[in-house]
This record gives sequence, structure tokens and C-alpha cells, in this order.
Amino acid sequence: MRPQTSFIFDLDGTLTDSVYQNVAAWKEALDAEDIPLAMWRIHRKIGMSGGLMLKSLSRETGLDISEDQAQRLSDRHAEAYERLQGQIIALPGAKALLQSLSNDNLKWCIATSGGMDTAKINLKALGLEIGDVDLITRDDVNYGKPDPDLFLAAAKRMNVDIGECLVNLRLIRQSMKAYAHTSARQAFRNCKTNTLHRSGNDRCLPL
Repeated sequence: MRPQTSFIFDLDGTLTDSVYQNVAAWKEALDAEDIPLAMWRIHRKIGMSGGLMLKSLSRETGLDISEDQAQRLSDRHAEAYERLQGQIIALPGAKALLQSLSNDNLKWCIATSGGMDTAKINLKALGLEIGDVDLITRDDVNYGKPDPDLFLAAAKRMNVDIGECLVNLRLIRQSMKAYAHTSARQAFRNCKTNTLHRSGNDRCLPL
């Protein structure tokens, strides 16, 4: 008998409407450090872990961001993001989708490149607590996106094979290195995209 499909979701921009709050928080943090950076540049990097995003921006712009400054930026971002949490809401269909999967006894896990603090804010918008869900954050892995560590850790947390997991479209676009993983390629062949349609959420594709 073929194993049941399990599901891996990102948070920002997938389950919650929080991308622009994330951008605004990073913009505030960068401005506070006198680092002039257009919001569109920041927006392109949302989905990466904070550390990886700063390294990428440093390479693109030629800015020299020290470790101490990177830590200050991360702290300022977290403070600004927390102030904006009242603006963050669940995306249409997100709560119903997760409830539908749970009702059908299908396993699902959230894998986010953010830290635990930002994850808590997003889960609150979904009406969830940390203890309610299987959750993998950037703090749980050695490497964030675009490496596949988050995916693999999520599958391990659910005690399933990565080859039997579906992962949402946003994660696929920002984590193409995961496709190089043999098990991930097999999962892409195995899984069907219509599994989620009855829940009103067709933003998911097989990894």
C-alpha cells in the first residue's frame, strides 16, 4: 500500500499575509543602521533566513556588514516585526486547509526560515500555538533556504519519507537546491497536485 502523502508549508506569504510586514521590519532595521536599501531589494529576499539574506544583500550591494551589525539588524528586525504583528492575518483558506488535513488524519508540518519569535507571531494569526503543530524553524537546522535542510528536518519531525511529502509553491521557488536531492526528485514524480483542491487551496505543488 502506498504511504499517505504528508505536507510541508512555509509561513510568510503562504499561510499568513505577512510578507510586507517582514519587508517593512527589515527596512526599519536597515535604516536604523544607516544602510540605504530600496524595499524592492529587500522584498526579493524574503523567504531566506535573516543571516543568509544579509549576506546576499551584502554581496549584491557591496555593503560590508559585520557580525555585530548583523546581530543588531536581526534584533531590530525582530522588534519591528513584533510591533507590526497586529497587521498580520491568515491568508484566505489557510485555516480551513490545515483543519481539513488534520480532520483527515494527514500529517503536516510548518518549515520556516524565520526564527521561533517570528514563527510564534505567524502562528498566532492562524489561531495556533507552538505546541499545536509540528514546526521547524531556522534555529533547528544548520542551513536555511535555499538548502533543503528545512524540508528534510520537517519530514523527519513527522517521521515520514521526504519522498512522500508535498511542499508549497513558495518554498519550491526559493529552494531549488532541494530539487537536487535524490529523494526530493522522486517526490516530485510521485505526488499529485490535486490533493489540496477540495480545501480551496491550490498553491501547493509536489517537492
